[in-house]
Amino acid sequence: MKIATICTTVLCLLLGGAASSISAQEKDSGEPLQTPARYLFPDDYMADPSAHVFEGKLYIYPSHDWESGVTNPDDGDYYNMRDYHVLSTENPESGKVTDHGVVLSLEEVPWAGRQLWACDVAHKGDTYYLYFPAKDLNDIFRIGVATSDKPYGPFTPQPDPMRGSYSIDPAVFEDEGAFYIYFGGLQGGQLQRYRDNKAQECGIIPGKTEEALPPRVARLSDDMLELAEEPQPVMILDKEGNPLKSGDPHRFFEAAWMHKYKGKYYFSYSTGTTHLLCYAIGDNPYGPFTYAGEILTPVVGWTTHHSICPYKGKWYLFFHDSAPSGKSYLRSLKVCELEYNPDGTLRTISGTVKEP
Repeated sequence: MKIATICTTVLCLLLGGAASSISAQEKDSGEPLQTPARYLFPDDYMADPSAHVFEGKLYIYPSHDWESGVTNPDDGDYYNMRDYHVLSTENPESGKVTDHGVVLSLEEVPWAGRQLWACDVAHKGDTYYLYFPAKDLNDIFRIGVATSDKPYGPFTPQPDPMRGSYSIDPAVFEDEGAFYIYFGGLQGGQLQRYRDNKAQECGIIPGKTEEALPPRVARLSDDMLELAEEPQPVMILDKEGNPLKSGDPHRFFEAAWMHKYKGKYYFSYSTGTTHLLCYAIGDNPYGPFTYAGEILTPVVGWTTHHSICPYKGKWYLFFHDSAPSGKSYLRSLKVCELEYNPDGTLRTISGTVKEP
């Protein structure tokens, strides 16, 4: 997960891309859908779910919240996660969810000092690759890679972080045989400390009328262990083609995710301090992407970290909230149904509809 990425993770079912499903939908009224969301795994506090289909099952890779005793909220210090679990299910709507236990712990990562935030997993050949952020021994976020021959781990970390990596919230997307990694998060995620991929002496967030800081994207190397190119900015534009401003409530903050629908690329993300989950649409993995709307309104908690994944003819949106614990740093995974409009836009979901 990512910076103080407290929030709400929703598992929303996208009623497939079939034209028959779309034609059956009610006309979009513009009001948020009151879609019930259920808690996916109430047995433990987990957040920032990255969902993928491997070996015919739905696998979920969350961060793992716990009461660490850290009470300082500055830069998300109380998100002091120390390990990763893997969850799997064959029925995300109402079926059993299996916890495969700890698949990687902080103590196993030679270069890491603290804070295993939101992660993601990709599959190539016979290997599964876990991409994760952690602060190194100098308290600088880097992105590491761990490997396994099974989707449920355990994962073995590489001895060093990826060269040229920085910030948080890695999300990996495969497109026509190439793999791309998206990353970045403001404030505790340290993205504001970098310009042109170089660390600055002081981190500066632009003023409200200046261009917002964009997330980053880079193609991965053939062995999946390094960046194959310099990270590039992911530009999010308004409908007039101008980059979103830092004061825009829909600008990027953290929690990048990418999915593809009917030939279009959907870049979705959290707005952090404005507590929304938004998306933008483009024509290729690098963008630019044009802002298209809100996916999820604010949930109980601080921000929203999510993933979107198709499974058995439906689409799902995963997210989290803090309603069960009442504490922003102890979050619980959720899932709900997600719908497309006939024009390919997504219908906004209310983030506070209670579990049925």
